[in-house]
Amino acid sequence: MKVEFHTIGSFEFPADALIIKGKLEAEGIPAFLRDEATVNSDPSLSGAMGGVRLQVYATDWDRAKQIYDEVRGYATDKFGNPIVCPNCKATRSEIYYARKNFFYKLFPFFESTKYRCLQCNFITRPSK
Repeated sequence: MKVEFHTIGSFEFPADALIIKGKLEAEGIPAFLRDEATVNSDPSLSGAMGGVRLQVYATDWDRAKQIYDEVRGYATDKFGNPIVCPNCKATRSEIYYARKNFFYKLFPFFESTKYRCLQCNFITRPSK
């Protein structure tokens, strides 16, 4: 029997992932952290590896995603205001990195920050 996992989110720091993992487990959903030990041993690898990934069983995906969306933090500007999607005006966005070429895969910190709306998936750059 093949067990299938789905990634709920990726986190730069293992501590952030552990908080959400604890919430999911408190709700009765088994959760797992992928690459936690590697990022803990060398935090500078987090960006290149895509961070620590929080995963759940495929059968728990819908409920886990619902819980995660209730407690997660969304992207904010430098003043703490939520990023507003210019396409649909939603305030539920997350930081997005395309990492389309080899240079940005090796040096992700050089890629400019963009935001992805979680409602309509529109990608935008922050306003200056």
